[in-house]
Amino acid sequence: MTVGIPIRRLWPEPSTEPLDDAALTSLYGRAAQPRLRVNFVSSLDGAVTVDGYSAGLSGAPDKRVFGLLRMLCDALVVAAGTLRHEGYRAVRLNETRRAWRRDHGLAAYPTLVVVSGSLDLDPAQAAFADAPVRPIVLTHADADPPPGLTDVADLLRCGTGRVDLAAGLAELHRRGLTQLLCEGGPHLLGALTAANLVDELCLTVAPLLAGPGAGRITAGDASAPRHLPLRHVLAADDGVLMLRHARP
Repeated sequence: MTVGIPIRRLWPEPSTEPLDDAALTSLYGRAAQPRLRVNFVSSLDGAVTVDGYSAGLSGAPDKRVFGLLRMLCDALVVAAGTLRHEGYRAVRLNETRRAWRRDHGLAAYPTLVVVSGSLDLDPAQAAFADAPVRPIVLTHADADPPPGLTDVADLLRCGTGRVDLAAGLAELHRRGLTQLLCEGGPHLLGALTAANLVDELCLTVAPLLAGPGAGRITAGDASAPRHLPLRHVLAADDGVLMLRHARP
């Protein structure tokens, strides 16, 4: 069943038929091997926020795919700064999506993984306090947790002085969390790109010129360019484009 504003496939194999959730799920899917998928939304001129928040760029079609990508993943990876700034709540799914996960042998909910070098985190934030699955905080050996954090989350220490992302992802894979979805922020994407850990980028392009001021979807130190071939292009009837780029 198609929900809300129709989404159609432009490439490959263009079709005028709206995509229902089953078709979208098939297009994005789960991989046979470990994979790190990144999901972002930006304006036409590359802004990652409007008035400081990504919500100004995201409409109903983007939110629909956003929810399906969460349904497909084993773990949702997010930087601590994004968790705080965007006011993340507990990662929950509706009954239809929980049923899909059960039917495919998955836990009812994905695990939240928060990447934090400073452990400047509030254990009372709903993302932790109300989580249906105990979150994991990926940090390093020298970081000191605030009181109460270890009551609501498991600390995974990888690296000294800074988070070793490659080692952290390898440990998540060892724990059975092989399909990872990263929702940012820009500095985390920059670090993952520099470490050559990004397997896939799902980018929603909003039909909006945000103007100067906002940052891009990536930030941090310069790194080598990484080629990600285009896999599909979808368009919603409100003018939003959805691009999926992935390694072979």
